[in-house]
Amino acid sequence: MTDFSSISLTGRKKDVSNKEMTLAEQLYLPGIIKGMGITLKHFFRKKNTIQYPEEKREFSPVYRGRHILMRDENGAERCTACGLCALACPAEAITMVAEERKKGEEHLYREEKYASTYEINMLRCIFCGLCEEACPKEAIFLTENLTASEYLRESFIYGKDKLVMKPEQQVL
Repeated sequence: MTDFSSISLTGRKKDVSNKEMTLAEQLYLPGIIKGMGITLKHFFRKKNTIQYPEEKREFSPVYRGRHILMRDENGAERCTACGLCALACPAEAITMVAEERKKGEEHLYREEKYASTYEINMLRCIFCGLCEEACPKEAIFLTENLTASEYLRESFIYGKDKLVMKPEQQVL
């Protein structure tokens, strides 16, 4: 019979030895001293905490924040409800309902078709910017503004009331 204990199919077999621990190792002294050294090193470092409302953190130039639906130079909404932003969104956070423009609404919407309902679920959004890249009309942008904190989940579903740029805001 062959001795199967010496055969290694993967070639990674290791013999483990039980070496005797010293008294210091048995009392965990080296581990405790190492841990206390790390704690003391961090204790005397400069703190990274900022006092938020008074101090603002400097963000990266490529930071992507809150969404905004843009208007054109005449104040009409740029979004034509093509749905490319919703298709590009990996988190499926964008939903919209398209409608035909009615007579008398020419000053409100650029094209014949517009988004009557446009919602972004900010809890699902991962702020990747793919919606911004997919939009052929340059209607949606991610600004440098932070998304506000809320207490209710329903308040994180942003509709056109929170997303559409106000007429007095500057056009990018």
